[in-house]
Amino acid sequence: MIALTAAEIAEITNGRLDADPGITPSSVVTDSRDATPGTLYVAKPGEHADGHDFVAAAFSQGAVLVLAERPVTGPDGVNYPAVLVQDAVLAMGALAAEAVRRIRAARASAGETLTVVGITGSAGKTTTKDLLAGILTKQGNTVAPQGSYNGEVGVPLTVFRADTGTRYLVIEMGATGIGHIRYLADMVKPDIGVVLGVGTAHAGEFGGVENIVLAKGELVEALAPTGTAILNLDDDRVAGMRPRTVAAVLGFSAENRPEAAVRAVDPDTNAFGNPEFDLLLPGSEAGLHVSSGLIGAHHTGNLLAAAAAAHAAGVPGTDIAASLSTQTAASRWRMERTERADGVTVINDAYNANPESMRAALRTLADLGRGRRTWAVLGAMLELGPDSIREHTAVGTQVVRLNISRLVVVGREARALYVSAVQEGSWGDECVFAETIEDAHSLLDAELEPGDLVLFKSSNSVGLRHLGDRIALPPQTTEPAEERSELL
Repeated sequence: MIALTAAEIAEITNGRLDADPGITPSSVVTDSRDATPGTLYVAKPGEHADGHDFVAAAFSQGAVLVLAERPVTGPDGVNYPAVLVQDAVLAMGALAAEAVRRIRAARASAGETLTVVGITGSAGKTTTKDLLAGILTKQGNTVAPQGSYNGEVGVPLTVFRADTGTRYLVIEMGATGIGHIRYLADMVKPDIGVVLGVGTAHAGEFGGVENIVLAKGELVEALAPTGTAILNLDDDRVAGMRPRTVAAVLGFSAENRPEAAVRAVDPDTNAFGNPEFDLLLPGSEAGLHVSSGLIGAHHTGNLLAAAAAAHAAGVPGTDIAASLSTQTAASRWRMERTERADGVTVINDAYNANPESMRAALRTLADLGRGRRTWAVLGAMLELGPDSIREHTAVGTQVVRLNISRLVVVGREARALYVSAVQEGSWGDECVFAETIEDAHSLLDAELEPGDLVLFKSSNSVGLRHLGDRIALPPQTTEPAEERSELL
């Protein structure tokens, strides 16, 4: 973290200093349980709890300063050392922007650079972020988000982990409305902006897909003429963003489109469902072979996006291909494969879901399941607005047409999926509706057999990722739940 005194924090945030001006925090947290000696604790109001109620807990663990919206008094009747601001989250953003500015200035004075990469898209952000970070880490000191930290709180927390020794800063950018990505881009001022795709997830929140296009394009609009926009030319909406940027445009294509400078030649998947292709980069006549450890053909686009961003950052092509061929999934619940001792294979892809990622996961299940009994355990895709019934109906139809052996639909919000599967031609015990996760667990526990392949897929808050963990692993080895949700 860049060293900032309490006095500087107050000045940057237009806050009121109620602390020793020389206090210099060594880290920033928004969860009191994460506080350590030297921490700046941000007491932000939340949906379910108010951070001000946990100031005492943060200080008991070593916090030295609180960024708060009101004073908090300790048991001794004295206020905890604080910088008081109108909006704690906006104050975090101001601190993050200043941190990036200072890192750039310090590195420039030493004849070095900081490269900031912003990544957005309706699906694949976290996977692409992980892939790119894996490539860049071998080139220089790299800071990237933990999990899916991609919003107005998560992006500053990522920035606060960077310092003057950071060569690459990778930022995942999510949004739930127009202006959100512009705010994040103004904060970190990316040199490279990656747009993966525009889907229909969260269309209800945005007020339509066209508003999602506007929001995602804010990233390329924020780039300077010296920057590079990485665009998915397989997505017409993303390809249409080219006139919205003054930066150089580097297109990628998993469909080998000739206008794309970064392409996958002869893409395929092996017997384990891992993507393989020859990577074509600008200036190269021959492809570099990539054999990925990820699961699913749909990851080819994510692999290409990471390759394009790394190329724009100056990484040699041989290093890019070698890194992509050694990486596996770095974040949980993204096509996470577990082989049980009894021969059941579990694929847990239930961190997030939208129509595009749901279709991709089901195609992967069908491809991997040839000669095996396949199970699709599906929950709702949330925030689709008026398109919800239509999109769930389409998924139910797809399950039947892909000849998935068994379908378990969990929760009333996904019932349209179950109804459409039945109407398409799935009957008897091929298709089951489970009212609750516990009902689904009881069914799977009783009926899964050695050799079965089972996919779990739903939106984050539905919670099927935890059911996937219970089915995949004995209770004592199940990892703690990650509760931070991903933005679009």
